[in-house]
Amino acid sequence: MKKEKISFFDIFYLFLLGCIFGWLVEGIWTLLKKGILVNHSALVIGPFNIIYGIGVLALTVSLYKLKDEGIIKIFIKSFIIGTIIEYVSSLYMEYSLGFVAWNYSSKFMNINGRVCLAYSIFWGILGIIWIKIIYPKAKILIDKIPKKAGTKLIKIISIFLIFDLAFSQACIDRAKRYEKNLPPENKLEEVMDKYFGIDYLNNMYNYRWNKK
Repeated sequence: MKKEKISFFDIFYLFLLGCIFGWLVEGIWTLLKKGILVNHSALVIGPFNIIYGIGVLALTVSLYKLKDEGIIKIFIKSFIIGTIIEYVSSLYMEYSLGFVAWNYSSKFMNINGRVCLAYSIFWGILGIIWIKIIYPKAKILIDKIPKKAGTKLIKIISIFLIFDLAFSQACIDRAKRYEKNLPPENKLEEVMDKYFGIDYLNNMYNYRWNKK
């Protein structure tokens, strides 16, 4: 039997799928739980939940050879991987942005409010669903993408994501200056204040803007 391999082509589109999938899952969960619409994107333009994108990559690379194995082994590995990703992501947000988009301090068996048992279990279950059900179908779809057109699309989307990341950071920096009552210095900052200001960012970061 030919061993399955994952190329950069696969990795990119799986990452993209993970970002969008995570945005949808988090959005639906918040709507059902709290009855409100929250934009769970990590970037100000587009439905890109980067944590889920990274999570999907980590789960895929770690589990694709185990997709025919028992669910217990997959659950344990996904539980550990998801917990590590969530903890590291929380640290990154706090030290780079000055706040975090979640706090599990009130949850049972949490570690510094960054991770907790319930969500680690969620990652374990998500890993099973991903590698057993979603990944095989996603791989079939990705394999159908024409390589030449798909490669060009990767370049275009990559440029856009880099711009989106830089613009998102600029919007965060501008919002912090806005809080200090500093006026916009140019037309771009006026656009940031109007369309990507504190209210927008607060919704995007789960109503935890500037909270630790």
